[in-house]
Amino acid sequence: MTTLDTQRSDRPAGVIHDIGYRRYDGSRLGRRHLLGALYVHSLRTAFGLGRSVKAKIFPWLIVGVVGVVAAVLTAVRAQTGQAPMSYAEFPETLTVLIIFFCAIVAPEIASRDLHSGVLPLYFARPLHRGDYAVVKLAALISATFLMLGVPLTVMFVGAAFMLDGFGAVWSELGDFLPALGYVAVHAVVFSVVALLVAALLRRRAVAAGAIVGAFLVTTPVVGVLFLLPYEAASQLAGLASPVTLVGGLGDWLFESGGETDVGNYGPLYGLVAVGLVAAGVLLLLVRYRKVAAK
Repeated sequence: MTTLDTQRSDRPAGVIHDIGYRRYDGSRLGRRHLLGALYVHSLRTAFGLGRSVKAKIFPWLIVGVVGVVAAVLTAVRAQTGQAPMSYAEFPETLTVLIIFFCAIVAPEIASRDLHSGVLPLYFARPLHRGDYAVVKLAALISATFLMLGVPLTVMFVGAAFMLDGFGAVWSELGDFLPALGYVAVHAVVFSVVALLVAALLRRRAVAAGAIVGAFLVTTPVVGVLFLLPYEAASQLAGLASPVTLVGGLGDWLFESGGETDVGNYGPLYGLVAVGLVAAGVLLLLVRYRKVAAK
């Protein structure tokens, strides 16, 4: 045996150090709790909660602007006794802010995880490939709905205190609830389009610009169709853009005689809106199935 072999034989074979790791003995909460945790985390992310001040600036700026608009409208009604606009007109007036809110929030919810490459960690848990996409979409829809619905509710509560009698409040509620449904339509359609675009792009700044473009690039098409000397063409022009599609759907269901005149094509607007949402969700599921397979 050589001297080197003797030295090696004198060394200990190995030492196991106890650094404090212990086996998890708690309860396994399962997939349902995992989905709930992911939803809450995504909803908090939408408003920058639990993150830096920089992440809170843009979403809360838009929330603040919407809140100020609602407060001003409530104050004007308190002074004049007349509502400056109907509840259904509230989301229509703030369409640009809705687009910017989705353009800011959707990349934070979807593009950040794509860029950082953490999706394999999510899918290593008992989380189905479609669960992630559906939960992220639900969080974005909820955030958009809250951004519009809470100020709208404040307007209703303020109006209710100005009215005399239960009958007047009941009539006001009849105007408020359909408008809340109109807000939900805005939240669903805009969120589906925004999240689908964000899921295709890894960089948040690029995704934000692409989302705004996806909503605005079809606006000239609507304008050209609207100028055609055919009544049917102008009534169907709203189908060419998600913004005017939602406006036409609102004219049919919530606010007859609004800005978008759909004539007798209201059911067609409804079918196209449902088709757009269904197609967007399907493409979103396909997108994350491909991401998970990599």
